[in-house]
Amino acid sequence: MILLVYPPAAKPCEPSPGLARLAGALEAHDCAVRVWDANLEGLQALLDTAPAADDHWTRQAWARCPSDRRLLHTAAGYENFHAYSAAVHRLNRVLTAHGRLDEATLSLADFQHQLWSPLRSEDLLAAAVAPERIPFYRFFQNRLRALLEESPPRLIGISLAYLSQALPAFALIGLIRRDHPGLPIIMGGGLLTSWMRRPEWKNPFAGLIDHLVAGPGEIPLLKCAGVDTPRPGAFLSYAGLELPAYFAPGPILPYDASRGCYWNRCAYCPEPAEGHPYQPLPVPQVGDDLQRLTAAHQPALIHFTDNAMSPALLQHLIAAPPGVPWYGFIRITRQLLEPEFCLGLKRSGCAMLKIGVESGDDGVLEGMQKGVTAAAAGQVLENLAAAGISTYIYLLFGTPWEEEQAARRTIDFAVRHARAITWINPAIFNLPRESRASAGLELRSFYAGDLALYADFHHPLGWERKQVRHFLDRTFKRQPAIAAILRRTPPTFTSNHAAFFGSRFLTPGSA
Repeated sequence: MILLVYPPAAKPCEPSPGLARLAGALEAHDCAVRVWDANLEGLQALLDTAPAADDHWTRQAWARCPSDRRLLHTAAGYENFHAYSAAVHRLNRVLTAHGRLDEATLSLADFQHQLWSPLRSEDLLAAAVAPERIPFYRFFQNRLRALLEESPPRLIGISLAYLSQALPAFALIGLIRRDHPGLPIIMGGGLLTSWMRRPEWKNPFAGLIDHLVAGPGEIPLLKCAGVDTPRPGAFLSYAGLELPAYFAPGPILPYDASRGCYWNRCAYCPEPAEGHPYQPLPVPQVGDDLQRLTAAHQPALIHFTDNAMSPALLQHLIAAPPGVPWYGFIRITRQLLEPEFCLGLKRSGCAMLKIGVESGDDGVLEGMQKGVTAAAAGQVLENLAAAGISTYIYLLFGTPWEEEQAARRTIDFAVRHARAITWINPAIFNLPRESRASAGLELRSFYAGDLALYADFHHPLGWERKQVRHFLDRTFKRQPAIAAILRRTPPTFTSNHAAFFGSRFLTPGSA
């Protein structure tokens, strides 16, 4: 039996699609597999335990914990935004109290440690040496023992997707090495892939982890499992996972119809430098997968986790709707400039689309090599709003091509289309070290650590990070129309829960 592990801490609202791919590949080759979502179970275990805190508000949050968790599992819990927000904040307060005892900051979406950084390999190794310094230690110890006694695995696979998972993952690995030293460990996932594809990568984890995998993990995992000639093809399985247990009003089914990005030209993106090829699944297979998975799991929502859903996939969904509401990330394309196409998406079940608009200035968009104009982006937002599709747009400030006047044009863009924008995620630009945008820039230390993926830089137009932050906080976020949109953002879960609110935000008295 192969044990696949998804470590804490990440948003516990849906399972990992990466582990579903690995589990499906193993099952297709007749290999026994078990998926352990240690993230969901670990957060649940802490929320089941009274925190050692004596302040009134934490005691009150703990007393409300059972009802708050029930609220997030029911559709009615998403009908009142204020009640939903209060429940999420109270749950986070309980987790914060648990983390504080181990000098950590913990929430339903994040984990940070005051002494260790996930960007330093020496700190990750320190977490492996002292796993008891992590709030999940007792849960790890008890649950791992139970799993190994129930069905001893011959291999443990750990998926590392986010920085917030790194320190708990290495604490778990240290625990395995200490208490079960003979078990082989293989690690993969998006974060590890980014580390391993840096030009200066040297494996600092030799002796602790038996196999490190960059990129798709199905073939390496199958070979480690003893399958000499793996069959080609993509498989997906959520068998063995309790989908209703995730923090959502119904099961969310994540599905990736492709790997990589079909555009793959954005100057600020690290994907081209990391060598991620675009690998779409055949559209007929996507249709078959969705039919099989929706019949088996009855999801409330399908989450397409592609970097960008392709025009071919969108057209397929219009022609063959999955029968379940869905959302995903898209690029601005010419098809979306057609109102009828947007209406077709709505009829197919599209509840929300996430869009990397990035800027409302054409010069900035050209520098980014987005392949779109601000006018086209605005027209698409208007078309989607007219069709009844919610939009969650992403804006980047402080890119190498932007100065303050360009940033003000982004404000003008957001205000002009405010009625067509449901949510906005504004962010300060972090420069990926290996992106094309870093060429020719004067780089500076940003996050200290040998595993850091981003760099600070001297802005070629003088629009430095401190000025950008001041502009974002004092100007952008205080614009009345934009501030009203920002207040609608679901706390902690953000876009992962946004589709469950949808047009409720746009009706009087709902926010």
